[in-house]
Amino acid sequence: MENNIITARGLAVITGADGGMGSEITRAVAFAGYRVIMASCRLQRAEAVRRTLLHERPDLQIEVRPLDLASLSSVVDFAGQLEMDHETVDLLMNCAGTMETGRHITEDGLERTVSVNYVAPYLLTRLLVPLMRRGSRVVNMVSCTYAIGRLHFPDFFYKGCRGMFWRIPVYSNTKLALTLFTLDLARRVQDRGIVVNAADPGIVSTDIITMHMWFDPLTDIFFRPFIRTPRQGADTAIRLLLDDDAGQRTGTFNVSGHVKPLSAKYTQHRQMQELWDLTEEQVRLWL
Repeated sequence: MENNIITARGLAVITGADGGMGSEITRAVAFAGYRVIMASCRLQRAEAVRRTLLHERPDLQIEVRPLDLASLSSVVDFAGQLEMDHETVDLLMNCAGTMETGRHITEDGLERTVSVNYVAPYLLTRLLVPLMRRGSRVVNMVSCTYAIGRLHFPDFFYKGCRGMFWRIPVYSNTKLALTLFTLDLARRVQDRGIVVNAADPGIVSTDIITMHMWFDPLTDIFFRPFIRTPRQGADTAIRLLLDDDAGQRTGTFNVSGHVKPLSAKYTQHRQMQELWDLTEEQVRLWL
C-alpha cells in the first residue's frame, strides 16, 4: 500500500506534530494521502521529523509552520495565514500538551499549562471551524486524568488550580476542560456536519511524563507495566481521524480505539456552559 502514489485527500493540521504521538499521527495522516501542516514551536525538531518521513516517502505533502500555544497571538497568526490562503481544513488534531513543573504565566496572563493544553487549542479550533466543511473532523487529545479534574473559576485560568501549584491537578484540570469543550463543541457544530471527538491515549512514554524529581525511579516502577509506546498511544486518535466509522459519530470519548460512554456528570456537566462563556471572555480579543 505504501508503494502506491499518494492522492491528496485534503488538508490536516496537527499541533505538537514533532512529539512522540504527534509524529506518529503525522505519519499516519500523511501516508493516508492528506497534505499535512505540522504546527510546532520546536521548528528544528519538527523539520527533522518531516525529513525522516520524506525519506520514507518522497511524495508526501508535509510542511512545518510555527505555532506557540503559550501565545494567543501566535495562534491567531497561524490561523490567519490559513484563512488568507483560502484553505479548507479537513482534519484538526489538537495533540500538543504540557505538564509544567512550576507555575509559569504567559504573555496573555494565563497559567502556561492552561494555555497550551486548553485555551490555545480552544482558540485555534474556534478560528479554524469557519474553514471547515461537512465531513471535517476535530480530534482533541485528552487524558484519563479528566476524572480527577476540578474547575475553580477564575483560578483555573490564571493559576491552573486553587491554592498551591501542583502539576498533576493542574494537568488534570486542563484535560477536564478540554473534554468538556469537545462535548460542547460537538453539539454546536453538529448541524454543519463537522465531527468532534476526544481521544485518550492512556499512559504513554513521552516527554510529558518525565517528572524530573527525586521520585522518578518510583514513577517508573509504578507506571512501566501500563506505559504504551507513542504509536500505541496515538492509535485511537489516528482511528478517529481516518476510519470511516469514526466519521459517523461525534461528541464521543474514545479509549483503545473504542467509545467509552461518559456519565451524565460529564455529558451534562454543571460547569460546561460557564466554562464556554468564561473561555470566550479570555479569547474575545482574538476572535
